[in-house]
Amino acid sequence: MTSPTDIEGGGTAVVVDGEPEPEAKPEAGTLEGRSPGQLMWTRFKRDRTGVVCAVVVIGYFVVSLLAPLLAKLSGTNPYTLYGQDPTYADKPILDQFGLPLGYLGGVSGDHWFGVEPQLGRDLYAQLLYGMRTSLFMALAVTVLTMGTGIVIGLIGGYFGGRTDYWIGRVTDFFLSFPSQLFFIAFMPVVTSFFVDPREETPTYFRALAMLVVLWVLGWMSMARLVRSTVLSLREREFVEAAKVSGASPARIVRKEILPNVVTPILVQFTYQLPSTILTIAFLSFAGVGFVEPTPDWGRLFAAGARYAQQDPAFMFFPGIALVIFILCFNLLGDSVRDAFDPKSGR
Repeated sequence: MTSPTDIEGGGTAVVVDGEPEPEAKPEAGTLEGRSPGQLMWTRFKRDRTGVVCAVVVIGYFVVSLLAPLLAKLSGTNPYTLYGQDPTYADKPILDQFGLPLGYLGGVSGDHWFGVEPQLGRDLYAQLLYGMRTSLFMALAVTVLTMGTGIVIGLIGGYFGGRTDYWIGRVTDFFLSFPSQLFFIAFMPVVTSFFVDPREETPTYFRALAMLVVLWVLGWMSMARLVRSTVLSLREREFVEAAKVSGASPARIVRKEILPNVVTPILVQFTYQLPSTILTIAFLSFAGVGFVEPTPDWGRLFAAGARYAQQDPAFMFFPGIALVIFILCFNLLGDSVRDAFDPKSGR
């Protein structure tokens, strides 16, 4: 005999011949709730372009980390003058005019990407170490500038009033500087305060000076982006509810507002990092960033400009490597944006 019976918790169960029938299990394929992060990751994995670009970008960082090991595989380093060192006199790589022997700038089994004219330094090793210098320098600058911009934007956007007014005026003041020209003019000034102009500036100090200058003049765009987002969020119902419940401003910003600005922050990061790499390369190209003999992407382009007529192939591998990285990072930024907001479109 079949009859319904009450069960604990307010439901009913079917009883067959005095025995309760087992509770029905959910059918296969039933939709389960997923967090915004899981939805974003699912959409991102469907974007083949984004996945490929992410793999390429990660590969660049892995190669940069393993630069010393990869250079040893070719038996070269970025500092040895293979065209002038008597130790390598039995393997000539430069002609009487200082130009690489062979094709494509001296590509051979010993020098996989060719050699530098006049000096004979290995281009493969220089590029590996140059990528390492540029990528991790740019990563440090980007983290500092974005961290500063996020904090300032959160404070100005949430508190508003006079706090927002004075933060806005300070931001406008820093935005008034022509960044590229100011970099060129200010870098020698920074180094001259601490290093005698008659002495060679240590590489670590040049890196520190670039870090400080790029940090001081690079946080404003992030601050404005975060501020504008916070201004629209602080009047939302969930923020008002947190205020009514007695939550402190610090807790409201950390728990309610900050998670909702993650999307623009991540998207901005994917655009900021390649832009910073180009800025660092520009400083080295202009002679106020990294200088000889420190390997750097910008310094390779500066050397390539000198050798453009005699050895145009010198720019081939550094140029291709930089174009691929910048392109993949920009496409990755588009994919991340679309994964967070599929209605945005490209």
